[in-house]
Amino acid sequence: MNGKKNGGKYSVEVKDLTVKFGDFTAVDHVSFHVHPGEIFGFLGANGAGKTTTIRVLCGLLTPTSGQVLVAGLDPSQGLEAVKAKVGYMSQKFTLYTDMTVDENLEFAAALHKIPKEVQRRRRKEGLEIIAFKEKTTRLVRELSGGTKQEVSLVAALLHDPEVLFLDEPTAGVSPVSRTRFWSIIRGLSDRGKTVFVTTHYMDEAEYCGRIALMRDGRIVALDSPGTLKKSLFPEPLFELTPRKGHRPRWIQDLRKSGAVLSLKPYGMRYHAIVSEKGSWKRIARRMSGDFTARPIKASLEDVFIRVVEGVK
Repeated sequence: MNGKKNGGKYSVEVKDLTVKFGDFTAVDHVSFHVHPGEIFGFLGANGAGKTTTIRVLCGLLTPTSGQVLVAGLDPSQGLEAVKAKVGYMSQKFTLYTDMTVDENLEFAAALHKIPKEVQRRRRKEGLEIIAFKEKTTRLVRELSGGTKQEVSLVAALLHDPEVLFLDEPTAGVSPVSRTRFWSIIRGLSDRGKTVFVTTHYMDEAEYCGRIALMRDGRIVALDSPGTLKKSLFPEPLFELTPRKGHRPRWIQDLRKSGAVLSLKPYGMRYHAIVSEKGSWKRIARRMSGDFTARPIKASLEDVFIRVVEGVK
């Protein structure tokens, strides 16, 4: 299952896309592109407009305005042609649990009218890609959550699409299964497949070549994970660990000090963006009985909180 070339510069191209439902604007003048073979992450809080955008790209929703090209095709000008070049997999198990693995894959192949000889070859290739060890005569309901998602991926790949849309594909599966699934995604990218993926796991987003961050229907940041972390956090960032016996009002005092631009909780610790190292050192020494501090690099979770959730 190798990636194909559509002859265009981009696998996905979106220009000034707008989607309205009555007076509500779900997607507001969004523009971006995705390169062939790229793993492109699409991140945002619930209701940000991610799923609506994907529905337009898959030809399931007609936009209010703007232009969309997927694998060189405009979904509004012929949905069947786009379906042949696009694979889609959602966070919910898309298999029939009372059918066997064989039966599910046969059904998915029939939907795309794949010839029997081609179907057999692609099923074999797909199951090899996920290193499937179970019997294909097993009922899907007997499989683990992670294995179900991997078989769902095989079903989405049977018609050999150029662009694969994965909508939170690892939601609800174990950390081990998540790691394994992303190894498969990277392998598909190496084969030339374009992978467009949404996720709420920031550690997964690190695997993407670029990520787009959406808020209130707009893309508010778009770049590689490393570039986003550097550009959005030019100020020094410290992790603070409260000491035993700290003063009850130390957080309020720190926020009023003028040395801290932002102070957000991270589990039992805090991340502090400081305005200037000199004044910060003086404050940290004066409040050393309340917390310990160490310099850290920004994570994508820091980026998400600052940009997507609008926290300064």
